[in-house]
Amino acid sequence: MAACEKRRPGSAPGTGRAPGAAGGGSKAEFLLRAGVTAMVREALLKVLEARPAEPVAFLADYFERLVPGDAAAEPAGPPQRLARALWFVGLAHHSHRTAFDSNTGAAYEVLGGGGRRRAAGVDGRLYSELLRSICRHGEAPAEAAAALLRRVRCRDHEAVPFDVFRYGVLTCFVLLEFAGKADALFAVLDGGSGAADAAVCEAVLRALEEALGSGHLAQPRRYLEAGSRLGPDGLALAMDRALQERKLSGSMSREEFLKKATALFVAKVKPVE
Repeated sequence: MAACEKRRPGSAPGTGRAPGAAGGGSKAEFLLRAGVTAMVREALLKVLEARPAEPVAFLADYFERLVPGDAAAEPAGPPQRLARALWFVGLAHHSHRTAFDSNTGAAYEVLGGGGRRRAAGVDGRLYSELLRSICRHGEAPAEAAAALLRRVRCRDHEAVPFDVFRYGVLTCFVLLEFAGKADALFAVLDGGSGAADAAVCEAVLRALEEALGSGHLAQPRRYLEAGSRLGPDGLALAMDRALQERKLSGSMSREEFLKKATALFVAKVKPVE
């Protein structure tokens, strides 16, 4: 009798399971069911994509933004959703297409998440606010950013499809990179003085316009590829041509050069219809 009443060490009364094994299965199965495995895997992929200087701090920020506040509370308002969407789209460079598309999709879901009194979907107002934030945080030339937004914007009340959303976000990031390349180009022309010969600058801008070609390109990334065709040889040829004309000219500032260069880019952007 006494032998029959013995229980296994560590077993809970009335059960055959050890404490903490509720739900059954191994520890790995528990993590899989809870979604922890997929979440951690995704977080590690984001670290590899972004390659931040401080990976641990990046992960802490990632998880904090991933689950903001009480899950049972009312969804965050537009400013909070915009901040999260801006963070998502900046996680990976646009040249990493799979990662960039995934992050842009996450941003789209964040902005379009419906609350108790709001239907799901991204409207034109939030879409435009996100594009303005991208340009502002990237310090794009103000006039170029405003002109670009006029070409890719949607009306405030319109529902924005994902392909339009992705196109607008991508185009803003390409504008920032194009402006950076134009800035580096001007640094070659001015030699560190802060001003360059206006005739040489105009010749380089004409060569850049020829490299970009005519018409609109469907993929904004192609603008960078087209601009790179100018190359050192094309740049030297344009500068030599300007110097051979031997015309007196004034100087051009960095701001004026960037304004004209980015205007060439914006002119090639296909408007959203």
